[in-house]
Amino acid sequence: MFRPRPDAPAATVEVEVDGRTVRVPEGASAAAAVLLAGLASLRDTPVTGSARAPYCMMGVCFECLAEIDGVPNRQSCMIAALPGMRIRRQRGARDIDPEDVPDTIPSFPIPAPRSGGA
Repeated sequence: MFRPRPDAPAATVEVEVDGRTVRVPEGASAAAAVLLAGLASLRDTPVTGSARAPYCMMGVCFECLAEIDGVPNRQSCMIAALPGMRIRRQRGARDIDPEDVPDTIPSFPIPAPRSGGA
């Protein structure tokens, strides 16, 4: 049903997926690069350690969280694969640098309930 157009050569970009160099079609997502690399999973859940892989490919399920270019918890299905990008499996919970935690929790105004009617 779906076939590449014969008159359009497929441009590719080279990315690194868990240490392996992979060529992916230009415009493909980082999650697509993971699937093309043949990885069985992309992350392990922080609680049970269950393996997870890209699922919905549209940013809804969060099963595709990965470390991309050193930044953890990125939704790889929502990020275009760029030349030289480094995509790594994410294992367990992310470490938080204590320097990044604010001293106080910001307060936000809570609107007063409206009176009358449902």
